[in-house]
Amino acid sequence: MKRIWAPWRMKYILKSRQKGCFLCDIIKASRDQRNFVLQRGQFCILLLNRYPYNNGHLMVAPYKHADALESLAPEETAEMMRLASGVCRALRKCLKPDGFNLGLNIGAAAGAGLKDHLHLHIVPRWEGDTNFMPVLGGVKIIPQPLEEVWRKLRKALNSDQ
Repeated sequence: MKRIWAPWRMKYILKSRQKGCFLCDIIKASRDQRNFVLQRGQFCILLLNRYPYNNGHLMVAPYKHADALESLAPEETAEMMRLASGVCRALRKCLKPDGFNLGLNIGAAAGAGLKDHLHLHIVPRWEGDTNFMPVLGGVKIIPQPLEEVWRKLRKALNSDQ
């Protein structure tokens, strides 16, 4: 078996064992750039996923620590979609994806890594972005540093306002 060294994954592995909610911690913190927060709305936060499935992978999460969509007020779900729409526009400008996957994994049975705090994933997709590496090697290559993606998206989001 071939191995690819990925030391950055250790933070994810160890963090997943910590008590508490990392989204609540980020919402309470004021270090937006360090936490890759792109926007704060009235009810929700928009941030880059620190452990992305693909380049530009984002999440929209309500400030409310809720584990079910029906636990949110209509204005909270509306803002989730408004932020998702705005960042899709910014992603089209900055990264030029061919499409998007948007999804909610609600509950552990649905694949939620964080099952207690609802969040919407936004994953940019490109034609041919699945190649031999993830299929045969079980490895995904992310070609751009998070700091660079954060700066580009922050600029694009601010230019739309």
